[in-house]
Amino acid sequence: MTTFADLGLSETLLKALSHTKLTTPTPIQAQAIPHIMKGHDLMGLAQTGTGKTAAFGLPLLHRLLAIHHPAGPRHVRALILAPTRELVNQISENFLTFTKGTPTKITTVVGGASINKQAEKLKRGTDVLVATPGRLIDLLERGDVTLEKCGYLVLDEADHMLDMGFIHSLRKIAKHIPLKRQTLLFSATMPKDIEELAGTYLRDPVKVQVSPPGKPADKVTQAIHFTPQGDKAKLLEGYLKEHPEERSIVFGRTKHGSEKLMKLLVSWGFAAGSIHGNKSQNQRERTLQEFREGTLKVLVATDVAARGIDIPDVRHVYNYDLPNVPENYVHRIGRTARAGTDGRAIAFCAPAEMGELRDIEKVLKKAIPVVGGAPWAADIVAAAGKPHQTRGPRPGGHGSSGKPRGAQGAKPGGAKPAAKPKAARPQGRPGGAAAPRRSSR
Repeated sequence: MTTFADLGLSETLLKALSHTKLTTPTPIQAQAIPHIMKGHDLMGLAQTGTGKTAAFGLPLLHRLLAIHHPAGPRHVRALILAPTRELVNQISENFLTFTKGTPTKITTVVGGASINKQAEKLKRGTDVLVATPGRLIDLLERGDVTLEKCGYLVLDEADHMLDMGFIHSLRKIAKHIPLKRQTLLFSATMPKDIEELAGTYLRDPVKVQVSPPGKPADKVTQAIHFTPQGDKAKLLEGYLKEHPEERSIVFGRTKHGSEKLMKLLVSWGFAAGSIHGNKSQNQRERTLQEFREGTLKVLVATDVAARGIDIPDVRHVYNYDLPNVPENYVHRIGRTARAGTDGRAIAFCAPAEMGELRDIEKVLKKAIPVVGGAPWAADIVAAAGKPHQTRGPRPGGHGSSGKPRGAQGAKPGGAKPAAKPKAARPQGRPGGAAAPRRSSR
């Protein structure tokens, strides 16, 4: 069995690792670390939760620790770019853990925080700068930081950065970094745009892939529950009540709908919070800290958080709304079953989301098991509005029996699929020919 010591990491880093839960290298770490330590450019393909941060962080720090003088004023030795504030903060926390007791300086810059305070920190220079692209460009244009001596560039969650439109920002930043550098690119998927990005920024890269793109963590138990859009809130309530002491993340499609759902859950007695683009940096950090500490048990989030939350004991993920980008489904459910634990991911599918479900199953290359309801009939799908027309949960959703109408007789989370409803609906798997393709993309 490979150990971190076998990979040639310094005694300083091995000592830091002994105080963490990292005992044995994950596949991406075991394969990537030796190449990075030798100075090769590298393209790593792996899903969230596989240990990518340590895969590039440990060998990078190993090389930086060999430098025994501080970086000059406003200078940066290594730059790590990530698409979201949450992911930047997560990377920084890991790096601070790895460098505890060393003179290595880690600096974080993100939007939503004081740019003047960030500029003040950068005046003294830093070994590692972890940043979102937009805020870094602001600091570069102000002359608060220089990358002319930056020898390392890491692009983390590169596919997500492209999805968020950061390609022009990456081009601007790259002009400030010397061509003679080591570049590491990590991505969960490998679309054509990522191949072009790698061809532009990497030189003869080593390619490391530990799981096929679109493959979720092995220990995530997935399921689909068919339910009308208006019944989702009460269905979610039933699932959450089954595991009141366990942490759950609920993913919504819009900022407005997610905030409305969070407030509804709070009114029903759940310890819930939300993070999305309308929240300030301080609000998002405070909510994540409360969720991490267990003060909050339910976190309602948009896709801005899908790749930025690394909390090992999240046991349940609920896709309240199916994502418009099918690959985001994999990233969402990757918030559970982390660090070798088990997890459960339940997706709610309304008639308007059948197209999204088919796209997701195409990425997964398999059908998601059904635990409630049945695939929607073609006429019901045709009559439904597009997913983006949905405005969030309705506080009602009960039938005369008091059970959620969308439950179709199924017990939330039960091991056996519910009986088929009497209404005429196709009996095949989701994505069959009976339902026309619909997508909001």
